[in-house]
Amino acid sequence: MRPSSRDPLATDKPPRTANRFRIRTRLTEALCRERAPYAGQHPGNANASGLAVNPPRPNREDVQRHVSEHERGSAVVEFTFLALLLMVPLVYFVITVSQIQGGSFAVVGAADQAAKVYVAQSDPVTAQAAAERAVTLALSDFGHEPGRATMTTSCQPADCTAAGSAVTVTVSLSVPLPFLPFAEGLSATDVQASATQLVGRYR
Repeated sequence: MRPSSRDPLATDKPPRTANRFRIRTRLTEALCRERAPYAGQHPGNANASGLAVNPPRPNREDVQRHVSEHERGSAVVEFTFLALLLMVPLVYFVITVSQIQGGSFAVVGAADQAAKVYVAQSDPVTAQAAAERAVTLALSDFGHEPGRATMTTSCQPADCTAAGSAVTVTVSLSVPLPFLPFAEGLSATDVQASATQLVGRYR
């Protein structure tokens, strides 16, 4: 039996050239990878192995949706502010005009009632007092203070108790501004109305 030329104590080891090639290949692969910098790097931008992980770029539709939602919130705030800025003066103006219109109705009714009451009396003094009471009641029914009103009486001819005389009663009212109780001297406007009645022959 011919002895083998190979040493039986030698182990099956790969040649050094193959080991070097394998190490060089792994080193090249490791160096070609982009490693995440440790200085100033947010932990969320690197994975467990230390390799850089680029955050996903936001979608264009998501960005537009976010911008539109932000603009929608700003639009609600602007609309609320402008509504308060414009609606409050408008509502106050409407209330003031309504109060002036109510004052106009009040002086018309007060003058008409005062003239009717005046010609129904027998003497000028009683007629004047009755007309003033009629003006006070008429203005109170419309919610206005009688102290802000004035009444004047004129007769044609001068004798207000003579049959056929024309008695004219004029009522003036100072309409106050609404919701301003502390401003007693301020008024929205002055309204005035007149009514004329004839003194009857038989009373």
